[in-house]
Amino acid sequence: MEEGRRVTLIGTKLAKAGDEFIFLGTSNKCEECKLKNTCANLVVGRRYRIEKVRNEMKHDCYIHEDGVCVVEVTEATITAAIEATYAFKNSQIVFEPPNCKEYDCELFDSCHPAGLREGDKCTILEIIGDAPGECKNGRVLKLVSMRRDAI
Repeated sequence: MEEGRRVTLIGTKLAKAGDEFIFLGTSNKCEECKLKNTCANLVVGRRYRIEKVRNEMKHDCYIHEDGVCVVEVTEATITAAIEATYAFKNSQIVFEPPNCKEYDCELFDSCHPAGLREGDKCTILEIIGDAPGECKNGRVLKLVSMRRDAI
């Protein structure tokens, strides 16, 4: 298994290599399961990418009707809108979402991407281009792809 990958379980119908998901935690029903530690070994609120679906047996699950199967996941790269002055390929930044209450702004989700938290150390992998819209607070933004760095 490659470095940075984790083995976990996911619903068989959801297990497709290349798909991404945000781990939301477990259900109360999971407390009864003998496999709960394998399903719950991810960090709540982080975005993951399924790298490989192992062709092993399916396991019964109280939540997923077709059971769960073994997958290898990595933390996914995140696309975010950041201040243009900080947008340099291969640079390391500390993610600071803007103090913005413009929830109806077309850029709000890009400025506050799911899977990142304030203070996360990240490396910018690619500058995608100008943000697809104007910031209601007048900030100049670039859309970037970045990876959260291990602590």
